[in-house]
Amino acid sequence: MKLSVSTRAAAAGAVAMVTLLAGGTLADAAAAPPRTAAAPDIPLANVKAHLTQLQSIATANGGNRAHGRPGYKASLDYVKAKLDAAGFTTTVQQFTTSGRTGYNLIADWPGGDPNQVVMAGAHLDGVSSGPGINDNGSGSAAVLETALAVARAQYRPTKHLRFAWWGAEELGLVGSRYYVGRLAGGDRARIDGYLNFDMIGSPNPGYFVYDDDPAIEKTFQAYFTGIGVPTEIETEGDGRSDHASFKNAGVPVGGLFTGASRTKSAAQAAKWGGTAGRAFDRCYHSSCDTTANIDDTALNRNSDAIAYAVWELSA
Repeated sequence: MKLSVSTRAAAAGAVAMVTLLAGGTLADAAAAPPRTAAAPDIPLANVKAHLTQLQSIATANGGNRAHGRPGYKASLDYVKAKLDAAGFTTTVQQFTTSGRTGYNLIADWPGGDPNQVVMAGAHLDGVSSGPGINDNGSGSAAVLETALAVARAQYRPTKHLRFAWWGAEELGLVGSRYYVGRLAGGDRARIDGYLNFDMIGSPNPGYFVYDDDPAIEKTFQAYFTGIGVPTEIETEGDGRSDHASFKNAGVPVGGLFTGASRTKSAAQAAKWGGTAGRAFDRCYHSSCDTTANIDDTALNRNSDAIAYAVWELSA
């Protein structure tokens, strides 16, 4: 939720009043440091517009966005063009696996302490059997829109912000392992945390939080507690997505997930709604993983949670 002008004014007035009550002067109050800017609301319509584009790309390229296929490269070109126009410094990293060329896209927001880097990422590739909209257009689109929100706000965080879209995750985390494997030890040490978002709009969703790094986990838990949504620890995808590449290199990691092929229990349905006895995503790795395979509420909540964590952890 964005702070209104009146809310910001009230906050500033409160800071000034506390300063005066502590024996300070009006000059001291005026010089009091501003509060850290609140994370913006991420427009669901914008995230879904990116998903529509990824669906169109898949439809025009054999029905998928898989590694080494034209749909993947077109997806990367779409994301890169948005970031370039917004003022990011983008780098395309090329690698080869399974006899085909793959690509990672890295986007750095200017400024911030280069010795303290906060990264957020998602795998951009899908399987060859479908367009890959929930897996993982959902995470890719939400990370993209969060990055664009950083640019719209002209956010100036204390730490350096970096965003990433990985290739060939579906073939064994190839893109993220390639990236991490080519970082010098000092560069790995400069990454304060890597946040991973893989399948965050499942149609029968759960709300799962990685429990790897306590500080990152606490940040996500605070967001969901604030909106009254209970969470569970993520176990289905543990070690199966790109965060594992960073975790294995000693980088603190965290992230969000809404479930894949596991079945939602009766207790989970009572807690979150949806249908007990049905998979969180019945279209996992299937041709029906289209834009119709998204729960808007889950996608909206998780997109806002990404922004909240990026702002909190980089301040």
